[in-house]
Amino acid sequence: MPLEFRERCDTLEECYEFMLAYAGQGLPSDEGSEAGAQVREFLRRAVEALDGLAESCAKTVEEEGLQPIEKYRAFFPVMDRDAQNSLAAIELVRAQSSVSSQLIDNLNASIHLRALLTDLFLIGEILRERKPAGQSQVGT
Repeated sequence: MPLEFRERCDTLEECYEFMLAYAGQGLPSDEGSEAGAQVREFLRRAVEALDGLAESCAKTVEEEGLQPIEKYRAFFPVMDRDAQNSLAAIELVRAQSSVSSQLIDNLNASIHLRALLTDLFLIGEILRERKPAGQSQVGT
């Protein structure tokens, strides 16, 4: 069962927040530490969340009836490119035998990942503004 857009956003934001903390630990490797094992799990979950992200966003926009739809449709390829670029960067990190705090810090600084997060914050804010108070929200 594919992840819903809101779940994907939460997963990606949680991964980024964990990576910020991991980067600050100054670990030379992911081996032998709880944080090291966790960083690989967060990256794995991020990969799952990225697969089909733009399609999931499109479905949510359609379900919410957001207008003008052509403006959203023009944005979906942008989000897809940013997701694919982020996916490539994350997969490159995952392919390494050792994941240091410095490597994660460089991933965090990646313009690709930052662009994707900004996409999610943008759409999240739009969805939040469209929701009546007390309903589920996307993003932070």
